[in-house]
Amino acid sequence: MTTNRPTPAAAADLDEARVREILRQVIDPEVGRDIVSLGLVYRVDISADRLVIEMTMTSPACPMGDMIVGDVRAALAKALPDTVEPDIRLVWEPPWNPSMMDDATKQHFGWTPE
Repeated sequence: MTTNRPTPAAAADLDEARVREILRQVIDPEVGRDIVSLGLVYRVDISADRLVIEMTMTSPACPMGDMIVGDVRAALAKALPDTVEPDIRLVWEPPWNPSMMDDATKQHFGWTPE
């Protein structure tokens, strides 16, 4: 039986840019933008068999936190080899603020420098 699941990237093919590309599939449902553009992904650390992602939410009280972390796990599971175990850590330091968004997202929300 064959599946249509995409072939996962080999561990050797993983780098921070590739992981962030995968994470761009994860949308914060409250604001409709991806977690990378929002600046919610603080750290990506890759070794031969492990992937550590430190990320945050826009607020520690974010009601969508568990759902977003689940979406991160699902996106990574589709793209990573079984030998790479993601360790996703929610962190609260530094606190997130709108200046952490990329320029396109700031413009989307009308937060541009004067």
